[in-house]
Amino acid sequence: MNFVKMQGIGNDYVYVDCFKENVKNPSAAARFISDRRFGIGSDGLILICPSDVADCRMEMYNTDGSQGKMCGNGIRCVGKYAYDDGIISPNRRSLTVETPAGIKELKLEVENGRAVMLTVDMGEAVLTSQLPETILVDGKQWEFTGIDVGNPHAVYFMDEIDSLDLEKMGPSFEFHERFMPDRVNSEFIRVIDRTHIQMRVWERGSGETWACGTGATASAMAAILLGLTEDEVLVSLKGGDLRIRLDRESGHLFMTGPAVEVFNGAIEPLWEDGEEGSL
Repeated sequence: MNFVKMQGIGNDYVYVDCFKENVKNPSAAARFISDRRFGIGSDGLILICPSDVADCRMEMYNTDGSQGKMCGNGIRCVGKYAYDDGIISPNRRSLTVETPAGIKELKLEVENGRAVMLTVDMGEAVLTSQLPETILVDGKQWEFTGIDVGNPHAVYFMDEIDSLDLEKMGPSFEFHERFMPDRVNSEFIRVIDRTHIQMRVWERGSGETWACGTGATASAMAAILLGLTEDEVLVSLKGGDLRIRLDRESGHLFMTGPAVEVFNGAIEPLWEDGEEGSL
């Protein structure tokens, strides 16, 4: 099976062109491929598929094999692949991608025949909590703002986030009874100034990742709703920066960031033979 490894500010996925390939049991494939010791190593698997309603369709699978509805960094890489590898015409500077969270429109910035920077219309955010709401996690009270931008997020504002032990505390937030049965992505935010926030993220099904595009979008929207920032915010994550802008007229949020191809290759689909977890 041929694949391409791509990343958006460190949020790395393995991408398979299902215009050409057929992936059996993508959940098992995601678990196998994502393993950083015995597989390729990634935050998950994304399939780029034909669509009847858009230029292509994105299927996203987390490292634990669960399927996600939307990935902001992942969809930028899908757009890059669609342009660079000829799914859309080289004359195009926009495309549409079908996702379980709806059809998303992307605009492309192209250099030397390759898409390098992409802006995604993330649509409208939905408030899913009080503003803010208090919960008890491991005996401590936390205030969060719930935002859905195609998948669920709980955003926590703090004075300092660098010292947080997310490997230890992350599961308690992800599997908290308030967010079951679907679980939740958890963002921990430090406001630097009214145009700049710092973010760390614990993603459901994947753990801490270097970046999360939907999480950055949700965090910016939470900051705007709470009056902490302006309508355009630079979000600094472990892997780099994303720019999030709220358009007041449409109510839509727009995310801008890079997409980079790391390498491509081929892998034997050992997960199809029940050999998942070994090479």
